[in-house]
Parts: sequence; C-alpha cells; structure tokens
Amino acid sequence: MFEKFHSFFDRKGLQLTDGQFEFIKTVFTPTKVKRGEFLLRAGEKAKYGMFVASGCLRTYTIDDKGKEHVLQFSPEDWWTGDMNSLVNDLPSEVFIDALEDSEILVFDNAALQKLNEYIPASATMYQVALQKSLNAKNQRIISSLTDTAEERYNDFLKKYPSLSQRVPQHMIASYLGITPETLSRIRKQQSTQR
Repeated sequence: MFEKFHSFFDRKGLQLTDGQFEFIKTVFTPTKVKRGEFLLRAGEKAKYGMFVASGCLRTYTIDDKGKEHVLQFSPEDWWTGDMNSLVNDLPSEVFIDALEDSEILVFDNAALQKLNEYIPASATMYQVALQKSLNAKNQRIISSLTDTAEERYNDFLKKYPSLSQRVPQHMIASYLGITPETLSRIRKQQSTQR
C-alpha cells in the first residue's frame, strides 16, 4: 500500500526522501476493508481520513424517505472522509462504505498535522487537493442545476472512466440525480449511436 502512496506523491511532483517516506509509514495506518464494510456511519464522529490505494469507496447520505444519494465515489488515488466531522469533532452526516475489497491508508487529524510539519510540500499539495475538491463540488452543483441527464452522465464518464463497469447502475444514477431507468435509456441511446 505504501508503494502506491509513494507513486502518488511522485505523480504529483513531490519527490520524497527515504527519511520522509519512512516518516509517512509512522503516521498512516494501512487497512484492508471488505466489500460492503462501513468505514463511517451518519451520526458517528469521523476518527480518520483515508487515502484509497486500491479498490473503491462510496460516500452517500440517506434522506428522510430512506433514499440513498451518492455524493462521491473514491477509487484508487483518491482522498476521502468527512473532513468536517474529523476536524471539527462533529457527528457525520454521511456514510462511507467499500464498494470493492479495498486497501486504504488512514490518518487522524494529528497525523496530518505532523505530516505537513515534517514535509511542508505535502501541506501545499493537500491545500491544492482541498481546493480541487471544493471546485469539483461547486461544479457538480452547477451541473445538477443546468445540465441535462445525458450531459451529467457524459461528464461522469470523463471524470470516472473506469467506474461505469465497476459500480452498479443504480448507484451511478443516484450520483447523477436521475432514476436508474433514465440512465438505462441514456446508455441504450448512446450504444445505438456508436
């Protein structure tokens, strides 16, 4: 798992020294989770954030009528967790579970602070990642208000090219804010146009 994490840093342009890499191993905890296993439930306080080394996690909420609303998929090389709950010690409003058997590296708030102190460039990388995440969420809100269902699906395919075959159709539909039937119709139309 740590080698995948090391490769992630390399791809982001942050060359780690051997000492820095060894330090990372002291503040991140490798964890294997099975498909269907929960990492966080709404109402619990988040104890850690996560880096996905392999597999895929899902973040979602459930409305008053029991309907799931997928907020995010987190495949390989994604950071995830309820940072509001973690940083502010608040009950989470989301569920996070594993859609596949996954390998993750977990960290608590203190570990993140230690990492950023020991490797200052990681703080910059983390801030950039947070900004990208905020921008992506804002764009998703705008898209949900202005784009057609087909445009949202095409955008999903661009952002998550490997997930259309790995994630159940009803979860993709939930992420897009459409019914599974609408998604099925869109996919059928696109396959006949090819």
